[in-house]
Amino acid sequence: MSKAIYWQYGDSKDTTWRDYLAMCKAKVVLMLVLTAWVGVALAPDMGRSWLLQAVSLLGIGLLSAAAAVINHIVDREIDMKMARTRHRPVARGRVSERNGFMFAALIGGLGFAALVSAANWLCAILTLMALVGYAVVYTLFLKRATPQNIVIGGLAGAMPPLLGWVSETGQLAAAPWLLVMIIFTWTPPHFWALAIAREADYRRANVPMLPVTHGIDFCKTCILAYTVILALVCILPYLIGMSGLFYLLSAVILNGVFIAYAWRLKREQDHRSAMAVFKFSIVHLMVLFVALFIDKWMFYVA
Repeated sequence: MSKAIYWQYGDSKDTTWRDYLAMCKAKVVLMLVLTAWVGVALAPDMGRSWLLQAVSLLGIGLLSAAAAVINHIVDREIDMKMARTRHRPVARGRVSERNGFMFAALIGGLGFAALVSAANWLCAILTLMALVGYAVVYTLFLKRATPQNIVIGGLAGAMPPLLGWVSETGQLAAAPWLLVMIIFTWTPPHFWALAIAREADYRRANVPMLPVTHGIDFCKTCILAYTVILALVCILPYLIGMSGLFYLLSAVILNGVFIAYAWRLKREQDHRSAMAVFKFSIVHLMVLFVALFIDKWMFYVA
C-alpha cells in the first residue's frame, strides 16, 4: 500500500502509540496544565475536592492535546518542508489524516465531557473556544497570513490560567486575566526566538514569520521590547495584591535574566543565542507560575 493511500485510508504499518502521543505535544500540554493548575490554586476556595480539580485539569489537558493533533494535520504540508518538523507522524505518513481527526475528536470529546461533569459548562465552552482559536484561527489562517500571527493567535495559548480559575469558580473575573496577559506577552519573544533559529525553515515553507518578513535584526529588537513589557506585566499580580513578596522577587529575577538573554541576542552579529533565549523562556514561564503557586501556599500557611 502506498504512502498516499495511508494518508487517505489508514495508518502505516509502522505506526505506534508513540506517534499518537507525539501528536499531542505532551510537553507543551503539561506546561499548559501547569498554568491552569495555578489558576485553580489562585481562585477563591469553593470547597471542591482534589478529584474534581484533577479531572478538570485533565479535561483542559485533553482538549489542548486535541488542538495539537489538529495542528499536526492542518500543518502537514508545512511540516514536510521544515527540518524541525519533517519527522512528525502525519508529515511522514505514519498516521493518516482521517485517523488523526478521529483521535482528536476522541480525546477532545473526553476532555469536554470531563469539564462538563467535573467543572462547569462555562469552562468547557471557553476551553473548546481556545481549541478552535489555536487549531483553526491561528493554524489555518493567521499562521499563513501575517507576521503578527504569534501576537494575535497567542491569546488561545494564554487561556489555561483563566480556564483553571473558571473551572473552580464557574465565573469570569479580572484577576485571572492578568495571568493570561503574562502568557500573552511571553508568547512573542518565546516563538520569535525559535523563528530566528529556524528562519531558513520558515522561509523554505513560505510561512510569514517575523524574521522572514522583516529581517532578523528587527525581530531581535521586537524580542527585547517584549521582554521589557513582560517584566512590567509580571509585576501586576503583586501590585493588585494577588501575590506577595516571594512571587515579586522571583518575577524580578526571572525577567532580569530574560532581558539579559534578549539583550545578548540583540547585540550579537549572528543569531547563535536564539535557541538559548527560546529554551530559557520555557524555564521562565514554568518557574514563574510555580512561584505564584508557592507564594499562595506560603501566604495561607502564614
